[in-house]
Amino acid sequence: MREDSEADDLLDDVIVENKQAIAMATIYSKIVSSTMSAFSSMISNNLNSVMKFLTSITIILMLPTLIASFYGMNVKLPIASSPHAFLTLTLLSTILSVIVVIIFIKRKLF
Repeated sequence: MREDSEADDLLDDVIVENKQAIAMATIYSKIVSSTMSAFSSMISNNLNSVMKFLTSITIILMLPTLIASFYGMNVKLPIASSPHAFLTLTLLSTILSVIVVIIFIKRKLF
């Protein structure tokens, strides 16, 4: 009879410990989940910043490419026959790129 009483007490203790372990595992699972969520948000925010910067750089580099591609065509274009056409187009491309950079800086896109 005494052994049954000790076995019941031991079983009750094991059940209580098991319930506490389940509760602790649930709490820690929620903590890890919220930490992962916060970390994921930080990574997403950093990715958005990088993509915004790379898009701005792409737009700036697109302007000289656009001008060079127009003057690379086999059609008559203004100043194409001028001896200073290359210098003029290079300066135009540079000036446009600088203007776009200034606009992007003012709008805080960099």
